[in-house]
Amino acid sequence: MKPTNKILSSYGVTVFETMSQLAIKHQAINLGQGFPDQNGPEELRLIAADAVINGPNQYPPMLGISDLRQAVAGHSKRFYELELDWKTEVMITSGATEALASCMLGLIEPGDEVVLLEPLYDCYLPMVRRAGGVPKFVQLTPPNWDFSIDSLTNAFSNKTKLILLNNPHNPTGKVFNKVELEVIADLVKKYDAYVICDEVYEHLVFNNKKHIPLITLPFMRDRCIKIGSAGKTFSMTAWKVGYVSAAAPLLRAISKAHQFITFTTPTCLQKAVALGLQKNATYFQALANNQQKKRDLLKERLTAIGFEVLATEGTYFLNVDIRSVGFKNGDVDFCEHIIKSAGVAAIPISAFYQGTSLDHLVRFCFAKRDQILEQGAEQLGKYLMRR
Repeated sequence: MKPTNKILSSYGVTVFETMSQLAIKHQAINLGQGFPDQNGPEELRLIAADAVINGPNQYPPMLGISDLRQAVAGHSKRFYELELDWKTEVMITSGATEALASCMLGLIEPGDEVVLLEPLYDCYLPMVRRAGGVPKFVQLTPPNWDFSIDSLTNAFSNKTKLILLNNPHNPTGKVFNKVELEVIADLVKKYDAYVICDEVYEHLVFNNKKHIPLITLPFMRDRCIKIGSAGKTFSMTAWKVGYVSAAAPLLRAISKAHQFITFTTPTCLQKAVALGLQKNATYFQALANNQQKKRDLLKERLTAIGFEVLATEGTYFLNVDIRSVGFKNGDVDFCEHIIKSAGVAAIPISAFYQGTSLDHLVRFCFAKRDQILEQGAEQLGKYLMRR
C-alpha cells in the first residue's frame, strides 16, 4: 500500500495523551494535562445554552460573528491600547491551535525558515514542517529560561519567514520582559520577518507583572499576528474559540487557510465569548489572582517535600528539578514511576524538545481545586518517604 504522509505519520501519540491514559489506568491524580477541573463562568454557559436553543444554528460568517470580532477589538483597546479594525483585522477560529495552523499554512512557503524557542509546545513543530517550513531552534536556559542573544541572532537569516513566540510561555511559565521583546523585534525588523504571537495565557500573569503583546512595540503592528484563547481566559478549554488579530494584509492571507480548515466556529460559543470579553477588569484580575494562589499552594507543598521548584511568572504550570529528590533516571522514567507508585501524573519537559534536551525537569499543572493539589502533594510526599 502507498505510504501515508511521512511528516505527520512520523509523530507518535502526544505525551499528554500517553500520561493521561496511564493516569486513568492507575487511577492517578492528573496534574499533567493543562486544564482547570471546574466548569468556568456559569453566566457564559447559560448564554451559550440559550443560543443553542434559540439559534441561529446555521453557518456564521467565516471571519466570525460581528459581536465577537468587535469584542476582541474592544478588549485589545482596553487592555493594551491596541487599535484594531474589527472588520478587517480580527478573525475567530476554532481554538488557538486552529489559529496557529491557519497562520502557518497561510504564511509559510516551502523552504522558509522558522525560528522556534525550546522547550516548545508540542504542536508547533509538526505544523511548521507540514507547512514546508525549516525549523531553527533556540534554547531557553533554566532556571530563568533566558535566551542567548547570540544564539537567537544566529538563528535568523535572509531565509527567515517568521518566529513563533509563546508568551506567557508553556511549559516554562516564563513571561518575556520588554528588553527581551525588543531584542526579538529588532531581529524581526532586520530580517523582514513576521511573528506569530501565541498569547493564550495573556491573562494568567502573576506577581503584578504585565503581559506586553509584541504587536504593541514600535514597528511591530504590521509584522505580528496576535492569537488569544477563550478556553484559557474563561477556564473552559473545551470551548475551542480562538481569535486572531493582525494587519489586514496578513489577516487576508491567514483567512484563506482558515476557510479551508474549519471555515467557522459554533455561533453559540461565539456569542458567549463576546460577552465574556466585555467583563469588568475585576474578572480578569481575579482569574490571575486565583491561579497565583494555586501556584503558591502547590509550590509550598512541593518545596516542603524536597523538590526544587523553578519560578513561574504565568500560565497554569510550574516545573520542578527531580534531581533535588534524588532521582537520576530521567524525566520520562520519573513521570511513569510516580503515576504507578505515587498515583500522581506530571509531564516530562524533555517532551517539549527536539534532539538535545533537558531530562531532569517535570511540569505540574496547578489549575486544579485546592484539595486536589493538596492530595497530589501528600501522595508524592508519602512516596518520597518510602524510597
